[in-house]
Amino acid sequence: MIPLRDDQRTRSFPVGTLLLIAVNAYVFAGWQMHLGVEESVDRAGFLPIELTSHAPSGWTHVFTSMFMHGGWMHLIGNMWFLWVFGHGVEEICGHLRYLIFYLLCGVSATLAFTAMAPRSEIPLVGASGAISGVLGAYLLHFPAARVLAIVPLGPFIRIMQVPAWLFLLIWIGFQVLFQFVAANAHGVESSGVAYAAHIGGFIAGMGLIFFFEKRPTSRN
Repeated sequence: MIPLRDDQRTRSFPVGTLLLIAVNAYVFAGWQMHLGVEESVDRAGFLPIELTSHAPSGWTHVFTSMFMHGGWMHLIGNMWFLWVFGHGVEEICGHLRYLIFYLLCGVSATLAFTAMAPRSEIPLVGASGAISGVLGAYLLHFPAARVLAIVPLGPFIRIMQVPAWLFLLIWIGFQVLFQFVAANAHGVESSGVAYAAHIGGFIAGMGLIFFFEKRPTSRN
């Protein structure tokens, strides 16, 4: 399923979400395309073995890899999910807390992938781990929201409203399924998609959001 929009209306402008989209787009279009996608990934992508072998670049690449992508479709797909679901989560966190939350979800996602493939030398890039954390938080706070989505139904494609809880449970369910298939076929890191990072980010988002959501204040 491909989300088009949700029905949540926010009171504040999603500065943080737009900033993240702008930074990701700039890194890809302004740096990766200039340098070359393959060379940029070699320079700043994350390798699990860097972290497990305590290489100096390990933690630096944990963060740089979050803002890199393997191609235009990779970038557009990730940024579209962030746009659809990010504004609601940013509303409940506040702009600065939302940015910190996003980064911590990305770190958690990278660590989850490292735990599954600690000796991997295949570069990991993309914002999807951090965005998965946003999806996990959205599931907890807006389960009754309606998501307008493109839904494949056998040979047909329909545009229909789907409850957010159903959309997101189907999404994470497929990540778990694909992770299981990849792990039992050719290994976690050889699937081409970091499903373990998606799952780790999603779970992290569900846990971390309680520390970053704005608390109601009492007034005398």
